[in-house]
Amino acid sequence: MTAKEEVLKKMHYIGLNALRTKFLDFFESQDHTRLESFSLVPDNDPSLLLINAGMAPLKAYFLGEKKMAHDRATSAQRCVRTADIDNVGKTARHATFFEMLGNFSFGNYFKTEAIHWAWTFLTEVIGLDPQRLWITVYQDDDEAYRIWTEEIGVATAQMLRLGKDDNFWELEQGPCGPCSEIHYDRGPAYGEGADPTENSDRFMEIWNLVFTQFNREADGSYTPLAHPNIDTGMGLERLALICEDKPNIFELDEFMPLRRTIAGLCGKEYGDDERVNESFRVIIDHSKAITFLVWDGVVPSNEGRGYVLRRLLRRAARHGRLLGIDGAFLTRTVDEIIAVYGEEYPALQDARERIHTVVSREEQAFAQTIDQGLALLNELMDESDAAGSDVLDGARVFRLYDTFGFPFDLTKEIAAERHKSVDEGDFKRRMEEQRERSRTRRKETSGWETEEQVHVALDEATVFLGYDTLEAEGEVLALLRDGEEVDDLHAGEHGIVILNQTPFYAQGGGQVADRGTMTQGDAQADVVDVQKDKNEVVFHTVDVTEGTLTKKAPIAGHVDADRRNDTRRNHSATHLLDEALREVLGDHVKQAGSLVDPERLRFDFTHFEALTPEQIEEVEAIVNRAIFDSYPVTTQVLPLAQAMDEGAIGLFEDKYHDEVRVVSMGDFSKELCGGTHVDNTAQVQVFRILQEQGVSSGVRRIEAVTGRAAYRLMREQDDQIDSIARFLRVPRENVEGRLQGLLDENRDMKREIASYEARIADALSKKMAEETVEIQGATVIARRADGKSMNELKDLADALKNGRDDCLIALASAAEGKVYWVVSVASALVERGLKAGDLVKALAMQTGGNGGGRPNFATAGGKDPEKIDAALASVNEWVEEKLS
Repeated sequence: MTAKEEVLKKMHYIGLNALRTKFLDFFESQDHTRLESFSLVPDNDPSLLLINAGMAPLKAYFLGEKKMAHDRATSAQRCVRTADIDNVGKTARHATFFEMLGNFSFGNYFKTEAIHWAWTFLTEVIGLDPQRLWITVYQDDDEAYRIWTEEIGVATAQMLRLGKDDNFWELEQGPCGPCSEIHYDRGPAYGEGADPTENSDRFMEIWNLVFTQFNREADGSYTPLAHPNIDTGMGLERLALICEDKPNIFELDEFMPLRRTIAGLCGKEYGDDERVNESFRVIIDHSKAITFLVWDGVVPSNEGRGYVLRRLLRRAARHGRLLGIDGAFLTRTVDEIIAVYGEEYPALQDARERIHTVVSREEQAFAQTIDQGLALLNELMDESDAAGSDVLDGARVFRLYDTFGFPFDLTKEIAAERHKSVDEGDFKRRMEEQRERSRTRRKETSGWETEEQVHVALDEATVFLGYDTLEAEGEVLALLRDGEEVDDLHAGEHGIVILNQTPFYAQGGGQVADRGTMTQGDAQADVVDVQKDKNEVVFHTVDVTEGTLTKKAPIAGHVDADRRNDTRRNHSATHLLDEALREVLGDHVKQAGSLVDPERLRFDFTHFEALTPEQIEEVEAIVNRAIFDSYPVTTQVLPLAQAMDEGAIGLFEDKYHDEVRVVSMGDFSKELCGGTHVDNTAQVQVFRILQEQGVSSGVRRIEAVTGRAAYRLMREQDDQIDSIARFLRVPRENVEGRLQGLLDENRDMKREIASYEARIADALSKKMAEETVEIQGATVIARRADGKSMNELKDLADALKNGRDDCLIALASAAEGKVYWVVSVASALVERGLKAGDLVKALAMQTGGNGGGRPNFATAGGKDPEKIDAALASVNEWVEEKLS
């Protein structure tokens, strides 16, 4: 038996899925709460784009905001990290997707238990050779060193004390502490070196035990924590690599079917050469990340986590092309990933169709741009070579991105393969210039003077009274004209009024501003816009209609009640719509934006395809059912963590305060929202969807109306039906039948006309066929058929061919002052040099036009019908010249 076989026998070979189960089982037996993997999309953590570590979803427990049974937990958390994406495929260890095994203590146990359990699991449960395990500790952590050497019995020769850079986890401020790393000696087959500091490939780190026992203060000092925590992390794939004795994570036995699938698609084998290996590794890794990201509701886009997915998809697709794979293929690799992980994540099977749809659409969209983009990029790099430069022009790279949609990251990666860089500074400058132009356009069209333009020394938030009343009195703190503070505003003037409190809702959260009036004695002003700054100071834009407004005096505000009521109906309807979409389409649906005004509501949401008519009808029915069920609408101000625990939905991008306003509609909907709403869903009255459309990749939009606007819409539709009934001279209830009858009559008449035209065309074609000219074995028909459209000329040309393989046909038509040309050439004549595209271009140019087409068929247009006869007379001469 070989040394390798002896090692594997001792470890009693354990695969990826079995390792995960053994780890969770072991720590569950130690009274740890067994957690299911959290979604890759963070829940209420704006600091993270994607979950990138096992402890990331557990921050609230480490901070003491939440409690867990026994104050200890274990998980196998799916993670995505893209910081080293450019190295994926180039090395044996870099990956974007991985599972992190971890055990955690929230002020419960500490170093002794963490170290003993780690050693027991590795040496007894898994069966790793203790002689191959090396331990590193922080240089000043005498406690951890003692536990390892005296209690566990690790030889001092296999213990290393290292400094802060290696064995101390900390940020600039906050909880921190020393850590202890466990390394496994894979043997001399993986290189020379005496310990983990000399060869990390041979001495591979597999487990990191972090002992969070200090708080780093602002001055850099360390204060001991009253309740230290334990946070450990071990890469599942790395552990499997050791247990299967594989050189890298891409060669694990579980991924053999995936490697075979890729090999079958490209005709190459993993191991053929390093370039092939790199592409195999990229596709394997990215297929995992793609599958789980889409399952967790991420859709491709140009920003945020959607851009991460798009980049992974396009990078994998490009490496497929480098391997020679023709066409879309990623749904095949996705299926292999589902086969590997479906046991632990059975819901992946249910999401297969949705994952396929998202992946295939993005891959197809990329295929439409990559060829043109690659051609332009290669041209740019060739020009760079000719100029002796290793830096690509930022302006040209920006044009690739802005005009042709070629990803900047992909440009950098491809350029690096030819040892070139990109003028990234110039590219970023141009991007910022483009954003500034967009901001300027928005500023020019908004009519709102931003806080940068307004000069007033106020930083105390305006108190909003509008949740409870539409009329209230406040004190005028400041008046502004043209952005400058003034003492008064006179009739006919436009300005801004700032109050200490107001019933007017300032635009925000997708809801437009209130309008109304202000009165101060005999003075009156129309409120035409309401905005607020970052300090929650509310700016009322007014047109003074009577008298003079003065500051440091009371003023009464009157909100337009009809406008507010229409707006709040629409706002409440967006909450109902949000929930209805999730019921019909799935939990991957997330709000991507909204606009609520008195006339209608607009709701953007993440979804990968257009809704079917049946889905739209179902969504509309669910919303209306919630309206008819008359759910009470209640609001609460709660701590953010409590609101999330109770299931309130919020936008990931929004930055919430410690306390948030929660709007609940019975048990149907619960969302974080600062807008105004009805008191009962019945007040929404009725909900009608106007249209559903796409606004960007992976984002759909629904526009709808409620209340009075919905009534007006139904009234208009009724009036239209009445008008149609009068026009058709039938009772309203007979309109549909009468229209169907007219459509049937129209269809029959079209058939008769088509039959008549076909008979005429047949007669005309027979007449023309009798008037042919034979030129060196070619039958030439060059005739005029005025009044015929381009399509009719094409049909006539087809009729004239009638299976003949020696015919050249040139037809012209003068219709409505235009000239139409159709040329058809038999394949046998094409081989002799007669090309339809060449002839039609020559004919069209004689009649003031241009055109072209395929060698056997082409069309063109012209402007001068009087020159048709002369052009047709030139056909025979053109044929003789070409055949000679």
